[in-house]
Amino acid sequence: MDMLLIAVIALCVLALIFDFTNGFHDAANSVATVVATRALPVKWAPAFSAAFNFLAYFVVGTAVANTIAKTVKTVDEGVAVTFAALFAAIAWNFITWRLGMPSSSSHAIIGGLVGAGLAVGGLDAIDWASVQKAGLGIIASPVVAFSVAFVAMYLVFGLQRMFKMHDNHPVFKGLQLISAAAVSFGHGANDAQKTMGVIAALLLGAGYTSLAEDGKTVLVPEWVALSAYAAIALGTLWGGWKIIETMGLKITMLHATSGTAANIGATTAMFGATAVGMPISTTHAAATSIIGAGVGSGKGVNWSVVGRMVLAWIATIPSAAAIAFIMLHLTELPTVLAWLVIGLILITFGSWAVWAMLHTIHASDVEAEVPSEDVLDTPLEAHPKLVGHGPVD
Repeated sequence: MDMLLIAVIALCVLALIFDFTNGFHDAANSVATVVATRALPVKWAPAFSAAFNFLAYFVVGTAVANTIAKTVKTVDEGVAVTFAALFAAIAWNFITWRLGMPSSSSHAIIGGLVGAGLAVGGLDAIDWASVQKAGLGIIASPVVAFSVAFVAMYLVFGLQRMFKMHDNHPVFKGLQLISAAAVSFGHGANDAQKTMGVIAALLLGAGYTSLAEDGKTVLVPEWVALSAYAAIALGTLWGGWKIIETMGLKITMLHATSGTAANIGATTAMFGATAVGMPISTTHAAATSIIGAGVGSGKGVNWSVVGRMVLAWIATIPSAAAIAFIMLHLTELPTVLAWLVIGLILITFGSWAVWAMLHTIHASDVEAEVPSEDVLDTPLEAHPKLVGHGPVD
């Protein structure tokens, strides 16, 4: 077995680790609303979401994967670039998860690819058309998600008045479950393809896959698609409860009505983007949908938490790019020194990541914070944890 093949296998594993972090980092996209409104038992919610994450494997294509695969031009794509980009994205996912901040895994991997690409080949190494498409998604998805959720809230209100149903009526909880399933499906459909795109770019650069007859589409092997969907589903199953806590309990007071509206907004943005091959942030779509539903419902929004969340969004691409840029240059050190420095970084970071996963909140901790149904209709300011406080360590 030659060294190139060994490196490719190792990086495929690293890519799937990123996919796993994507799963638990973004589990809150659909889980947060059903947890906050008790539409589904807290301990069952991740399994519910993971199942629909994986279901997307049988339905969607590879348009998003191709956008990601072409972010760095093939001539400059290689082992070092992929390693630096993946490490940066994984590091940013763990840091923001530990802080309970719902940032974008998608933008982290795009930032990592851009930073590594700049380090190895300068501005000419980047396919700016692909970056521009991702940049458009940064702006478009939150606007669409917020707007649709806001409007959907009024449509839900109309149904509520027409049939004289309370905020947590079983009908709305049923609608919430259906819409949450759609969000989970959309998350799997869009986000699993990002890992597929990274692996496809690596395989293309190493000569283990090729372009289709049109000369533009990267052929994604079936094992890549299957493993990517499995990894993101497993990550979702693990939970990532700190971000679920933030999105479900610290942005606004959710009911089955507003949870349904939020999921409709997120689903619209995700499905629309996936259809056109745009790698949006499903986290941005889900979070802004919750904000839109909170504003539309009149329950208020914790703007302090939202402000910190937006700062994390703004910092994601440049931070991931900077980490990848540094890691790429570390691979260019003399061989022995490069192995020592990078090995020390990987061991140190890996040890901290394992420690963080072992010392975090779990389903039972979040369940204890979820308001009982008899207090869900109280004003936002009556709940101190929802006003002026960030994630609780």
